[in-house]
Amino acid sequence: MSTTTADAAPHDTEANKATVRAFYEAGLNRKDFAAAARLIGDRYVQHNPRIADGIEGFRGFVDTIRAEFPDLRAEVKALYADGDRVIAHVHGVRVPGQAGTAIVDIFRFEGGRIVEHWDVMQPIPETAANDNGMF
Repeated sequence: MSTTTADAAPHDTEANKATVRAFYEAGLNRKDFAAAARLIGDRYVQHNPRIADGIEGFRGFVDTIRAEFPDLRAEVKALYADGDRVIAHVHGVRVPGQAGTAIVDIFRFEGGRIVEHWDVMQPIPETAANDNGMF
C-alpha cells in the first residue's frame, strides 16, 4: 500500500532523500550493483522503456554503464520529497568533457526502499536562448 503525503512523517522523507543520494553514488558513480541493490525493495518497477523491470533489469543497466561508460558521473543538484516519492534533479555526464544530460528521476518508496522509478532526460545543448542554465 502506498503512503500518502498526509501520513508520511517528515523524518521519512529525509531518510528517503538520503537513500536516493546513496543509490546514485553506489549504482551510477561507483557502478556497484550489490551496494545499490540493498537500497531497492523486494520488487522494482521500472518505467524507463530502455531498462528491464526488476532487480535484474537494474543489474543489466549497471553492467552496461560499467562497460560502455566507465567514467559516467551523476551529480545530484537537488532532491525534493513528498510522501513516498523523491524527485531528483541530476546532471548526468557519460563521458568527461561532454555537456551531459539534465535528468529528473522520480523514485517511489515502500518501507524505506526504492520500489519504482520514472525518469525524464534532456540533452544539454551547446547554446541556449537564455543564460539561466539547466540547474
